[in-house]
Amino acid sequence: METQQSFAEHGGIGTLYLVPTPIGNLQDMTYRAVATLKAVDLIAAEDTRNTQKLLNHFEIETKQISFHEHNTQERLPQLIAKLQAGTNLAQVSDAGMPSISDPGTELVAACVAAQIPVVPLPGANAGLTALIASGLVPQPFYFYGFLPRKKHDQADALTALAQHRETVILYESPFRVAKTLTALAKVCEPTRQIVACRELTKRYEEFARGTLAEMVVWSHDHQLKGEFVLLISGNPNDPEPKSTDELAELPIKAQVEALIAAGSKPNAAIKEIAKRRQRQRQDVYNEFHDIN
Repeated sequence: METQQSFAEHGGIGTLYLVPTPIGNLQDMTYRAVATLKAVDLIAAEDTRNTQKLLNHFEIETKQISFHEHNTQERLPQLIAKLQAGTNLAQVSDAGMPSISDPGTELVAACVAAQIPVVPLPGANAGLTALIASGLVPQPFYFYGFLPRKKHDQADALTALAQHRETVILYESPFRVAKTLTALAKVCEPTRQIVACRELTKRYEEFARGTLAEMVVWSHDHQLKGEFVLLISGNPNDPEPKSTDELAELPIKAQVEALIAAGSKPNAAIKEIAKRRQRQRQDVYNEFHDIN
């Protein structure tokens, strides 16, 4: 066991600051976020070109280094070495909260393992922003993020998500919203309440609320633009647990989700699937949390 005093002296070791950035409206940038980006020695950015526009707007002159899904393994040892040498580092994604469907998870895990302080800043998050204005039950909720791209994997994921008693939060591209709602209609009753939110915090922010059946028609009748957050109301019925044979046909992540939907705690579900599949618990944990 270990503890972290975020604002204590750390003997010359740097600190990793996780800094959320606006999801559309630059006025959502916090004073603390601006001050932090000005004070650190280096900013690890998902796309340095996009982040530079933000830095220019707030007159921030701190240097950047790219850190994204395609160079994570190359960058990790470099960034950890800088932090261990005393460099204070801020990590940002293109928009929103680092690590939430964006880069950051691996860097945080590496810092924790190396006992480097990790300090999170509060700020913009599309999922929670959509949730509190959705009109659906806000808690408990289940955040999923982006669905798998492969049709079979997506169908398995939606089947598991449809069983959740909590409000489910998905991220989706405007080019796939109609297909996703149509696929959801195959595993959900048509009366389930759905909320689609687009262009959050921007000029054309829009909320579409209705039953699944209504939303399928709406999605096919409208030209959809902007990034979407989809919210699915919780399953009002008691979820039916899948048999062991049925579970075995699903991807590991969907197997864990099925047990969670049936009432298991996440860690217990991970442990159970690892046992059933004769896999290392850490491997199942990593696969469930999309950690490479």
